[in-house]
This record gives sequence, structure tokens and C-alpha cells, in this order.
Amino acid sequence: MLNRRAALAAIAGAASLALTLSACGESTVGGSKGGSGTIGIAMPTQASERWLTDGKSVVNDLKADGYQTKLVYGNDDPKTQVSQIADLIKQGVDALIIAAIDNKSLNGVLQQAADAHIPVISYDRLILGTQNVDYYVSFDNEQVGRFQALYIIDKLGLEKGKGPFNIELFAGSPDDNNTKYFFDGAMHLLQPYVDSKQLVVRSGQTALKEVTTLRWDGPTAQKRMEGLLARSYGSKTVDAVLSPYDGISMGVLNALKSYGYGAGGKPLPIITGQDAELASVKSIIAGEQSQTVYKDLRLLAGVAAEMADDILTGKTPKINNRRSYNNGVKAVPAYLLQPTTVDKSNYEYVLVAGGYYTDAELK
Repeated sequence: MLNRRAALAAIAGAASLALTLSACGESTVGGSKGGSGTIGIAMPTQASERWLTDGKSVVNDLKADGYQTKLVYGNDDPKTQVSQIADLIKQGVDALIIAAIDNKSLNGVLQQAADAHIPVISYDRLILGTQNVDYYVSFDNEQVGRFQALYIIDKLGLEKGKGPFNIELFAGSPDDNNTKYFFDGAMHLLQPYVDSKQLVVRSGQTALKEVTTLRWDGPTAQKRMEGLLARSYGSKTVDAVLSPYDGISMGVLNALKSYGYGAGGKPLPIITGQDAELASVKSIIAGEQSQTVYKDLRLLAGVAAEMADDILTGKTPKINNRRSYNNGVKAVPAYLLQPTTVDKSNYEYVLVAGGYYTDAELK
């Protein structure tokens, strides 16, 4: 167990996340010895690289702590996920780690978990509208949005008074609570430039409800971006796109390329992202997508595994945020990690030196 703790601590240092870990001490990245029991893990989809990484990492960390695991994927279907969780409860798991597909669809099945005295950890996406969620583990989601906005502000020179520039806004899935935090974090910094007309949203779509992307789906984002270009641009060009996630970014890129961006003297706009998915990191290296926000999922999995271990061994889990994440019924005690902004200038240090990708994988 100590070896795993040391390994995770080394990962954190390489990824410049040591401050996050030191705030709570060594135990934030490992578990106690001799854990026993079975933990159910419900992840949203196998269609996204990041959720495959999450699932594998959580399983590995729990097994290292001595637990059996049951991992299921909901195929982005809320009803399927509810059925899967109900089945895990019937199988008698000792705890549940759940990354919700629809954050409001789990109330009934989580009451079943409570009736069976099964603790619930909400993983990365806060489950809403129920008292039957015990803890929340995630990253600082507003900081993700701030990093994306700051990148746009810096690259366009907005603080130096440059502009006006045309920007379009994208947000995540409307049924994911994180969507609001990402968007609010970004718009807190971008809105003053929209108000001053340094940034112009030619589509006029600036409200969160107008810019969401159901299930974070890349083809859905591509279709919307194509519509924006057709209706609002003509001879005008897009200078920046606020994208909250790499899968959406790739859809946006596909749309832009189909309209001639990236060729013939028509440069691609600044395009942000999140999750440092392999295809997007390669795109960044190739000079297409501009930026992504890296969240070391190995660390998140380690925190979730230790939290489950603490609960089942009668310890009080470590938390660093008690009040910010209210699910409409209660403030859910949370442990938040810090993300890192990544672009072409630092991907080697953050992602390769940090052991997340090898040079060969990025070729």
C-alpha cells in the first residue's frame, strides 16, 4: 500500500499538483491495509476515453486496497444506469462510486441504496436532489472554466485592448451539474469583454441553455457549429471557440475544417478543451486544437478509492470543501483536486514527464 501511495505522490509532483496533495497529507493518495468487501462502480459511457481511464484506475486502486469490484458502464442511457445500480444493490455491494449520466435520475435507486445501508460516493459529477449521497470527489470545476477563458484572453490580447474578435460559446450536457460550473467559471472572466464588445458572439447565443451539448457529444457539437457558421458568419471569421471538453472540441474542429478553416490562409480559431484526451493532445501538437485542461484521473481515482476505504473501515474521509457543492437537498462534503492548463508549450512537461502519455503514444 505504501508503494502505491509513493507512486501516486510521484505522479502528483510530476504533474505540478503537489500542493493539492500536501494540503491533506500522505493519506489522500492511498488506502488503509487489509480492506475487504465489494465496491460497485457505475461509469457513464465507454465511448469516451476519459471514462475508460477512470473506470480502470478506480478498479486498480480498490484492488490494491484489497477490495473486489464490480464495474459497469451505462452507455450514456440514464435508464440503463439506474438499472445497473439497482442490480449492484441487489448483489449486495458494500459501497457505490457513481459518475452519473443524468444527475437527477438517481433519486429512487439511491433510496434503495440508503435502505440497504450502502454508502454512495458521487464521482466527478455531483448527483442532485437527494440526501442519499455521502461524499463527492472531483476537480475544481470553476477553475477548469477559468483556465479556458484565461487562455482565450491571453492569446487574443484582450487585456491589451485588442479586438473586436468573434467568439462562439459551447457548454456541456444540460443534465451534468459540472456544466454550470465550467461555464460560469469561464464566463465570469469573458463576460466583461462581451459587454465591452471586444468579444462579439455573432450568433447571439450566450445563455447557458442556448449553448449546451447533450451528452457532451462531438457530432452534436459539430452540427451546431456548422449551423452557426452558415447562419451568422458568411464572410466573417470565428476567432475563438469556448469549448468545455475535448470531444466537443473535435466536433467543432470538424465543422470549421468543412468551412475552409485551417487552409488557404484562413487560420483556425483558438479552441479550448478539457480532459487531455489523446486525439486532442495530438491535435494540439499539430497546431489545430489550441488548449486543453488536464485532470489527472489517476489522482481522482486514488482519492475515490481511499474515500471508500475510509468509509468501510470506520474512518472519516478526508475532505477539503464542505459547503460549495449543494445538490439541492444538502451540501455534499467534497474533496477537490486542481486541474492544469495544457497547450503546445507545456504538454511534454505535464503529460509526458508526468507519465500520463509516452512520446510514442503522441506520435
